[in-house]
Amino acid sequence: MIPPTVQIKNAELPDCPGVYFYYDRDNGLLYVGKATSLKKRVGSYFARSQEDRIAEMVRQIARINYVETPTVLEALVLEANQIKALRPKYNILQRDDKSFLFLAITNETYPRPLLLRGVELASLGVDPFAKRLSPGSRKKFLAVFGPYTSGPSLRRALAYVRRIIPWSTCRPPEEKKGGRACFDVHLKKCPGVCTGTISPSDYHKIIRHLLLFFEGKKTFLIRSLKREMEAAARVQNFEEAARLRKTIFSLEHIRDVALLRKEDMELSYLPTREEGVNLNGRMEAYDISTISGTSAVGSMVVFEDGRPVKSAYRKFRIKAVKGSNDVAMMEEVLQRRLAHSMHSGEGWPLPVLFVIDGGEGQVNRIQRLVRERGFSIPIMGIAKGFDRKQDRLVFDRKNPELVSAASRGKELFQRARDEAHRFAVQYHRQLRSKQSLGR
Repeated sequence: MIPPTVQIKNAELPDCPGVYFYYDRDNGLLYVGKATSLKKRVGSYFARSQEDRIAEMVRQIARINYVETPTVLEALVLEANQIKALRPKYNILQRDDKSFLFLAITNETYPRPLLLRGVELASLGVDPFAKRLSPGSRKKFLAVFGPYTSGPSLRRALAYVRRIIPWSTCRPPEEKKGGRACFDVHLKKCPGVCTGTISPSDYHKIIRHLLLFFEGKKTFLIRSLKREMEAAARVQNFEEAARLRKTIFSLEHIRDVALLRKEDMELSYLPTREEGVNLNGRMEAYDISTISGTSAVGSMVVFEDGRPVKSAYRKFRIKAVKGSNDVAMMEEVLQRRLAHSMHSGEGWPLPVLFVIDGGEGQVNRIQRLVRERGFSIPIMGIAKGFDRKQDRLVFDRKNPELVSAASRGKELFQRARDEAHRFAVQYHRQLRSKQSLGR
């Protein structure tokens, strides 16, 4: 129960979606959060004893404000924008911890939304927490939204919004081989950049709509779309008018999908530096498969929220290393993986942790490689034992973040390592099969 000494806007909390704001006695902003139900979520902070970090914050709450939103999706957008604008005290690690996700819209002929972590934006010279992008940053991105405190919620929100405001992740035909339609064209989630059926000016209108939505200006967006619909109808472009009317209807009737699954069942998670590595973030695991140095291959598997993301898996055929040298093979795989990083302008997202199959030799070599390439990604090695219980974690024991991660995540690291092994063996067998058939 909320103590009577705590002032609440309108003396009560509504049972609806929204964003809440905690203030201390000096009117300093402590924390900003989102909720499916403001009443239930805020009440949960006071309903039972909390761990020390949350209890410390709760003891300081003197006033609670809130903003109701029509849907949880709009609460997600508002929360991110308010954290960036207000920089609350207890959200500060969302400003410092570079593992949080941001939504960045590229500045190119056909702009693309990208999900990037703070470290990736920083490597491109972009301050993800700046209220306004610098001129140099604007050459790369039209806008950067975030930080988003829940990566899964952001991804689910984007998937939903794309049904209403379709965008493309494709390249136009002149920048790739051929003009074949991507699969998303058939699902009406891509407006046809890949086939050249939409002009840059028309595509920029779509991106403008997306920008307005994530700026939290849905009402303004709907008014703008209505003006476009009326203009299309006046020139008897009834097909375009019908499309715009459908978009308007969808925006006015956004349904709440399960955006805040765990978030509404548990209290907000306020990480500390000692806990460091976000085990729910993107984690990449690597393994090498070879027999006497022949048909050597490497695998990369990706885990997010503790689950495999098979669409992000990658496989590597070892090219530069001859003979049996697992350490050098692992180094080659990681070299090629890092070449696909955001240092090259675009590429694969960076992980919060590399998990590699191997002991001190592999870990030391990869640590040196990562540093030489200008990254600060932690490395966790797994040296095989007689069985899973005997597996030994190999890492920098002077790093408190890795010490904490090792104590919390051994089973997760083993699952990722096992999946990398399975994927590598599968690819290795495919290559040997082709060679035996003389292909």
